[in-house]
Amino acid sequence: MENYQDINAKTIDRWVDEGWQWGKPVSHEEYVKALNGEWEVLLTPTVYVPKVWFGENGDIRGKRILGLASGGGQQMPVFAAAGAVCTVLDYSSRQISTEKMVAEREGYAIDIVQADMTKPLPFEDESFDIIFYPVSNCYIEDVYSVFKECARVLKKGGTMLGGFATEINYMVSSDETRIVNKMPFNPLINPEQMRELEEDDAGIQFSHTVADQIGGQLKAGLTLVDLYDDTNGEGRLHELNVKTFIATKTVKRL
Repeated sequence: MENYQDINAKTIDRWVDEGWQWGKPVSHEEYVKALNGEWEVLLTPTVYVPKVWFGENGDIRGKRILGLASGGGQQMPVFAAAGAVCTVLDYSSRQISTEKMVAEREGYAIDIVQADMTKPLPFEDESFDIIFYPVSNCYIEDVYSVFKECARVLKKGGTMLGGFATEINYMVSSDETRIVNKMPFNPLINPEQMRELEEDDAGIQFSHTVADQIGGQLKAGLTLVDLYDDTNGEGRLHELNVKTFIATKTVKRL
């Protein structure tokens, strides 16, 4: 029997083939702009990450950056163009293929790893200055184990930039007009929630509390420095300006 991680990897592969928003790579023109210092990246659907989150003046030249669950050729080409030393980890073969395609197209070096972030990360302790972790832990059941691994592979004083879905996304009906689900949302133990996901072709997703996601980072040895919130970019909640995502900047304690 397939585990949920393998099912999600195959689902994302199919979404990419169907034109998924988060599987469309940057263009050559966008890469050239990044070479010239003009770049922006997303952790959540619509709000760009403040440049200062990456350090003074947003300068990432020579910084070792891990793009965690960040395949697809959207953020890592930008970081490479801006002078970072890049590694990307993703479990989707399509996202990995796109990452390779963009690197070959633009001629930069990147370490590309196909792996499951719910398993121990295949990196040495204190390997990275920055971990860039866009919204993706909604596809895993246990977020704390990931945070522990992130803290392990971050250098002391290193930064993790993460995007996270809140429980609001999972409380409401598909048309976002009614509160229908009791929390937590966990389809592995709730067959009705699994049916809901199947009907919406949403992969296998899980709700996580703010305490799990921010508190989990603190428990893992990271210190919260800054945060912002965001809408999901479409639908009724977005139209009502209801914030359903958060982004955090945390730093590994010295």
